[in-house]
Parts: sequence; structure tokens; C-alpha cells
Amino acid sequence: MPSPSIGVFALQGDVREHLRVLNDLGVDAVRVRRPEELARCDALVLPGGESTTMYKLARTFELFEPLVDRIRSGMPTFGTCAGMIMMADRLEDAAEGQETLGGLDITVRRNAFGRQVDSFEGELDFDGLGDPVHAVFIRAPWVEDLGEGVEPLATIPAGEAAGRIVAVRQGSLMATSFHPEVGGDDRIHRYFVDLVKQS
Repeated sequence: MPSPSIGVFALQGDVREHLRVLNDLGVDAVRVRRPEELARCDALVLPGGESTTMYKLARTFELFEPLVDRIRSGMPTFGTCAGMIMMADRLEDAAEGQETLGGLDITVRRNAFGRQVDSFEGELDFDGLGDPVHAVFIRAPWVEDLGEGVEPLATIPAGEAAGRIVAVRQGSLMATSFHPEVGGDDRIHRYFVDLVKQS
């Protein structure tokens, strides 16, 4: 089977880091800034960044509706941090007028762990992976509520946020509150690539 073409939303956010991990996994990883670039992709990564800026730029570059259409039609999509916010059907603490692409039947709370100074790292058990993953949280969201058919993949193990859901999967869609593209562990991206190949 040929390697899938996986696009990375490239209008804002930590694009290079995702491209590097995907390329290292032997995937045809491409930047997506225009509808015609999206049309050539089998799957998509929505990176961390600033979710309000991301949706506004997607509107400006006429990418918003094509993204919504592709996600609704079943294109495998993986969102990290702001990407999780972009994929959520519902938001808590949304900016005024903030739009999401939707697709994931979840409620997400923006900046749930606090401001930039409250960023942190920790070890998490991730469903389907043997050893814990090292998770980096930067102004991260968490999942407040899951709809039917949404599977939690990871939760915060201890502390004030213990039990909070920080990774989910719904069919060919998945999202994490944290940034698996930093730190040199490619297993979550590998998990997504396997998901794409199965779709």
C-alpha cells in the first residue's frame, strides 16, 4: 500500500514539528494552506497554536468550509491542543464569535489548565501504547464532556486535574490536549498513521 498523504494545517501553529515527525515515519507530509492542497490529502493534522487565529485564517484563506466538509465526510483528522479545540463540536470559555470545524462529539474547555505560566509536563498512560507517553501541556484545553461513540485515550493521573480527559478518539478522528510532536516520541503520530491506513 502506498504511503498516505497527510496534510498539516499550515496557516498558524507548530507546523514544522508535525511535518518532521510525519516525515520521519515515512509519510508524505504536506503543508495545507489552500483548498486545492487539502484536496490532495488523505488525512489531516490540526496543530497546536491559537485556536481563534486559526479559524479566522481558515476563513480568510477560504479553507474553513472545505475543512468542515472533509472532516464530516470521514477524512481521518488528528488535532493537538488548539487542534483539539478546532475539532470540538462544543466549547466552554470560547472567545466571542469563535467557530470550530467540529466533527468530534465533545465539549472542550479552552485554557483549562491556566495561562502560559501554568504550562507543565508529565507522564500519561495512553490507551493502546505500552509505556507511558511524556506529555507537554501549553495553555492546554481538556475535555469536559464526551458524546456517545467517543473513546477516552488518556487522562491526567494525579493532582488537581486528576481524571480530566486529555486524549480522545471517535472513529477516524482523534485529538490530544498536549503536544506529542515535541519530545522525540513518535508513537502517537504512529497511532494516527495506522488509523489513516485502516480508514
